[in-house]
Amino acid sequence: MINTKEIFETLNMIENNNLDVRTITIGVSLLDCIDSNIIKSCEKMYNKIYDKCKNLVKIANTISKKYNIPIINKRIAVTPISILFNASGGDPILYAKTLDNIAKDINVDFIGGYSCLVSSGFSSKDKEFINSIPKALSTTTRVCSSVNIGTTKAGINLDAVDLMGTIIKQCAILTKDNNCIGATKLVVFCNAVDDNPFMAGAFHGLGQNDTTVNVGVSGPGVVCEAIKSLPKTASINEVRETIKKIAFKITRMGELVAKEASQLLNIPYGIVDLSLAPTPKVGDSVAHILEAMGIEQVGAYGTTATLAILNDAVKKGGIMASSKVGGLSGAFIPVSEDQGMIDAMISKSLTIEKLEAMTAVCSVGLDMIVIDGNTKEEVIGAILLDEASIGLINNKTTAIRIIPAIGKKVGDIIDYGGLFGKAPVIKINQKSPKILIKRGGQIPPPIHSLKN
Repeated sequence: MINTKEIFETLNMIENNNLDVRTITIGVSLLDCIDSNIIKSCEKMYNKIYDKCKNLVKIANTISKKYNIPIINKRIAVTPISILFNASGGDPILYAKTLDNIAKDINVDFIGGYSCLVSSGFSSKDKEFINSIPKALSTTTRVCSSVNIGTTKAGINLDAVDLMGTIIKQCAILTKDNNCIGATKLVVFCNAVDDNPFMAGAFHGLGQNDTTVNVGVSGPGVVCEAIKSLPKTASINEVRETIKKIAFKITRMGELVAKEASQLLNIPYGIVDLSLAPTPKVGDSVAHILEAMGIEQVGAYGTTATLAILNDAVKKGGIMASSKVGGLSGAFIPVSEDQGMIDAMISKSLTIEKLEAMTAVCSVGLDMIVIDGNTKEEVIGAILLDEASIGLINNKTTAIRIIPAIGKKVGDIIDYGGLFGKAPVIKINQKSPKILIKRGGQIPPPIHSLKN
C-alpha cells in the first residue's frame, strides 16, 4: 500500500523537481491485421488501433487530474509494420499515412512501429520497406520508425548497417527545411526490446499480449536534488543508496499510474520503464546528476564510472518497487534533450568519443547527436556499427539517433524546441571506413551468446 508520507513526498518531487510520467504507451498487436491486400490491411489496422486506443488521451488526463501527476505524452506502439508489408506488398507509405491519421484522430503525440527487424538478414520485402522510411518520415508528422540491425544471439547484419547509413542521410535531406527532423524520428537498434514505451524506438513485440499498457516514468531532477542534499564527504555507498531509494519511489508512482490506466482502459498492464529521461528544462538533466556525484563537468574522467553507478542503482531501486520493471530502465543521455549535455558539448568537455564510452554503461546509446550534414553515408554506418558492437558484446540494448544537419557546419546550434531541445553540430572523425562497411555479410555473435 502507498502511505500518506509517500504521497506527500511524491507531490513535492512533482512540484519542485520536474518528476513526471513521461508517457503512457499502449502497445497493439497487428498480427490479425495481416492481409494480402494492402488496402484491407490498412483498414483492419486503423479499426483495431482506433478501437483499442480511442480513450487513451481522455483517461490519461483523468488520471493526471486525479493524482495531480503530470503525464507528458500519450503514445501508441504497434507490431513492426514490415511484417504486414511482407504479406501485403503494395506501397508501404500507405501504412505510414494510415498510422499518422490514426495518431491525429486519437490525438496521441507519437505512434511507433514503422519498424523492421533484420538482425539475421532480409526477408523478401525488407529492403523495399527500409528504403521507404525516409519518405514515410518526411510525409508524416507523428510516425516514428526503428530498425534492429543486430542481437547478441544473431550477430550484426553488416548489409543492414550499410543501408541504414544511407537511410539516415536521406531522412535528413528530405526534411532539411525543417532542421532535418526526419532523422530525429528514426532509431537504429542492437538488441531492441519488445516493451519499450519511449519514442522514437517503441514497437509492440511479437511475444507481447494482444494489447498492453506500458508506462515510462522520468525523474532526473529528483535524483539530482537528493544527491545535492548529501554532504560532499558522503561515501559513494551513501550516494548509491540514495539513488536506489529515489528510484524506488519513482517506480511506485509509475506502477500506480500503470495499474490505474490498465483498469480504466481494460487493457493488461505491461511494464514500468523507470528510465531517467531528461528534458531541456532547468533541473531535469542526467548530466547534472553525474556532476552532483562529483565531477566538474560531464566528459571529465570519472564520467563513465558515475554513469555506471547511476544506471545500476536506478535499476536495483526500481526492481525492489515493482515486479514489472521493463523497457530500457536506466539513464538516457540524449545530447539535445539534456541541458547539461548541451553545455558540456559547447564547452568541448564532452566529445563523441567520450559519449561512445558512456554508452557501454547507460540504458541506450548515442542519442540525438547532430553531425555535419556533409558526412558520408559510410561514416554514419560505421558509427552505427560501433554502437551495435557495444550492444552485441555487452548483451545490452544500444540505440542510435544521429542527425546529419544538412547545410550546417560544426559549432552551429540546431534548435528543435519542445522535448527535442537543441544541440550543437559536433565534430566527428571523417576518415573513411568504406571498405569495412561495404564488405557486407554477417558479423557473428560473440562466444558468450552460446548458452543453450
